[in-house]
Amino acid sequence: MKPETAAKKLGILLDATPEEFRSSTLTRDELAALQADPPEWLATLRREGPHPRSVVAAKLGVSNSGLARAGISDPLTTAEIKALLEAPPAWLVEERARQAGVRAEKRRIAERDAERAARADGGRGGGGGGAGV
Repeated sequence: MKPETAAKKLGILLDATPEEFRSSTLTRDELAALQADPPEWLATLRREGPHPRSVVAAKLGVSNSGLARAGISDPLTTAEIKALLEAPPAWLVEERARQAGVRAEKRRIAERDAERAARADGGRGGGGGGAGV
C-alpha cells in the first residue's frame, strides 16, 4: 500500500514520518507488524504528534468540520491539544456542544428505528408470510 494509506491507517501524519517510510510501499503484513510492535519513531509520533486532522478532532471531541469552522488547518501536537483542553477557547466549547447534540440526535434516531423494527416484527403474528393456502 502507498505510504499515504499506511499513515492514515496508523493514525499518523505522513509528513512527520521518516523518509524511509515515505518513500516505500508496505504490505498488509508489514503494516500489521508496525501496529503490533511499533518502532520508536512511530510510538513517539503517536504519543507526541504532530497529529493529522482526524486525530486532532477526535482528541478534542469535535468533528473535522468543527476544526475547519474554527480555522484550524495545521496539524497539532499533543501538547497543543492538551493546552486547548485545559483552557478551552469559545470555539471549542461551542463545537463540543454541537458534537454532543449530534451524538444525542443519532442515539434518538437509532432508538426510534429500533422501536419501529420491534413493533414491525411483533405485528406479524408469527405466521411467516406464506400464501396461506
